Amino acid sequence: MPTPSKYPPELRQRAVGLVLSSGRPIAQIAEELGINRETLRTWVRQAQADRGQRVDLLSTDERQELKRLRKELAELRRANEILKAASAYFASELDPTRRRS
Repeated sequence: MPTPSKYPPELRQRAVGLVLSSGRPIAQIAEELGINRETLRTWVRQAQADRGQRVDLLSTDERQELKRLRKELAELRRANEILKAASAYFASELDPTRRRS
């Protein structure tokens, strides 16, 4: 479960909208709204990425997909290790050249 945000989504949208529409410096708007300027800068960069204005950053959808794919890859790797161990075990049990005690 993700941690709750310190700032409500409405404040985030309003702050990003002000930065993008007003042309005023991020530091000035952040100070007026009582937000850390680096937090606001991060929000603005992510909003620009989501709108396709920044190709150097992943959009929110791309980040979510990447997170999902990484989780799926980890699960598949674990399953593969389990299957390898199981196949090695059964191969040794079925090996006719192995001595029985």
